[in-house]
Amino acid sequence: MPSFTSKRAASVPDSVFLVMDRAKSRRRRQGGEVIDLSIGSSDLPPPKEVMTALAEAALDPKTYGYCLKGCTRPFLEAATRWFAERFGVSFDPDTEALTLIGTQEGLAHLLMAVADPGDVLLLPEVSYPSYWGAARVAGVEPYPVPLDPAFRPVLEAIPPEPLRRARVLLLNFPNNPTAATADRAYFERALAFAEAHDLLIIHDNPYVDFIFEGEALPLLSIEGAKARTVELFSFSKSYHLGGVRLGFALGNAEAIAALERIKAPIDFNQYAGILRMGIKALSLPLARIREDVAKFQKRRDALVKTLQDAGVPVPSPKASLYVWMPLPSGTDDVTFALRLIETTGVAVAPGQGFGPGGRGYLRIALVQPPEVLKAAAEKIVAMLD
Repeated sequence: MPSFTSKRAASVPDSVFLVMDRAKSRRRRQGGEVIDLSIGSSDLPPPKEVMTALAEAALDPKTYGYCLKGCTRPFLEAATRWFAERFGVSFDPDTEALTLIGTQEGLAHLLMAVADPGDVLLLPEVSYPSYWGAARVAGVEPYPVPLDPAFRPVLEAIPPEPLRRARVLLLNFPNNPTAATADRAYFERALAFAEAHDLLIIHDNPYVDFIFEGEALPLLSIEGAKARTVELFSFSKSYHLGGVRLGFALGNAEAIAALERIKAPIDFNQYAGILRMGIKALSLPLARIREDVAKFQKRRDALVKTLQDAGVPVPSPKASLYVWMPLPSGTDDVTFALRLIETTGVAVAPGQGFGPGGRGYLRIALVQPPEVLKAAAEKIVAMLD
């Protein structure tokens, strides 16, 4: 029989989310309740103004049709204005900004645009699952960089051979799944490292607003970062627009132009009404977003306190949408997660789905009210016992 599967497709690893989705489906078919903490999709509604912008656009005949580059310019003007007003760095909307159909799509195409098959991608040994798949699709070789106790990549630990072939360093702060953050000093070291080894840094930053304590600056806010950085921003978290698939890239003009060339034969951008929705979202005052982030902070506190009071050594994250929970030594995280949903209905994400450094951990998403998270934590503790 002929094979209709390419080597590229065959190289993509299985998704941990699909494994858990099958387990959730089995539980529901059996009539069981599911408390789904396995996907980082906000359960809060989008801002009313944003939904109104989309509703009005849907009734405007002028919004229908293919949306080429010129059609995206008002959105890119809004994106670059948002960054300049908030972080003090200006970008040219024509050459240093690009619309994305979600940052997951943007990252996959960006790797194709800036690296060739056989090049090495440096990424944390614990990373969002789509990073590994995107690397395989692009034909680049992912090299997992070990992490320090704060879950930040130890760049000095990269051996000479993969470093010699490396083209891109991929970072993600605040981090999914570990909730790690990076300060200005770490970013400055990463930029110096990238310059010394002629690397482009891709910084995936969907959690730019999900800060509970301290600060977590975008990489592009650091002086000189624009010379070798592309940063990706999403609407899924800050504005509760998961599924809308809208994001944007800012940064190095050559890399942005290469990304645009890759995307040109593949997509015609979003529906214009979605871009209007994004423009409205970017105009909202930061205080409105902080109100929602405060709700997630209360959720974090409820979950973490319940676990810590029971003796589970789980850190309290300063940012992101997740709690990264260590399991007892020797516990297989996939086996534990499957047994947890089958027995209690609580669905979490097994750590090994996020890379070789994730074994022995669970990622718990803060996507339920505090009382539900407290009940879920009690079920997790009971399963540990």
